[in-house]
Amino acid sequence: MNEFFFQIEVSQEQVAYTQQLVEYSITHHTVADIFQNDPSGKERQRAFRFTGTLGEVVFADAYKLPRPQKSFGAADGQDYGQDFVLEINGKKVSLDIKSMQRKNNYFKKNYVLNLPKYQIDKGLLLTDYYFCISIHEERANYIASFIGYIEKEKIQKNEVGILYKAGTKRIKDNGDFFVFQRDTYEIDFKDISSPFLDVHIKALQGFQLKKLL
Repeated sequence: MNEFFFQIEVSQEQVAYTQQLVEYSITHHTVADIFQNDPSGKERQRAFRFTGTLGEVVFADAYKLPRPQKSFGAADGQDYGQDFVLEINGKKVSLDIKSMQRKNNYFKKNYVLNLPKYQIDKGLLLTDYYFCISIHEERANYIASFIGYIEKEKIQKNEVGILYKAGTKRIKDNGDFFVFQRDTYEIDFKDISSPFLDVHIKALQGFQLKKLL
């Protein structure tokens, strides 16, 4: 259950580090992805990779872990869903960071984290938990919201989340709709466990505790 999430400011140095990794990735790792048939796919691909990489960088810095060194698509950069290893309740677990970009961080309880089923079912996957981070721009700066984590096994056992089959029409709160292109789990923010906190994180620039609406 999500009792709170927290936000921190993203530094210009973190952004520059991320951009360096992303530009190298775009230039040298032209892997097939969901934007390959999109006329503006290269820019969307850059934004997609930037959000994902920035999420990993701010997570690493917040929890005092080594930053990612390999850019997206590197042949020797496969982590099998193990972006980071953290100790939770005395046990070391593997975390896969899932980052998204939104317009703000006024989150309702029924906002969701989308997880494609094929990613969860991959063989050799090391992931124990998925950690959700949302990033938005505020007054020309980035703000990272650490929503929290969800156990992969609970998703696979259908204890949390809803599986939507490819081709399913999904209607949003505002009446708009989209169609799932692949089998996808939706995890409500309210079902995501609150993030870990310590003294170091509370001292980070722009730290604020917030609650779902």
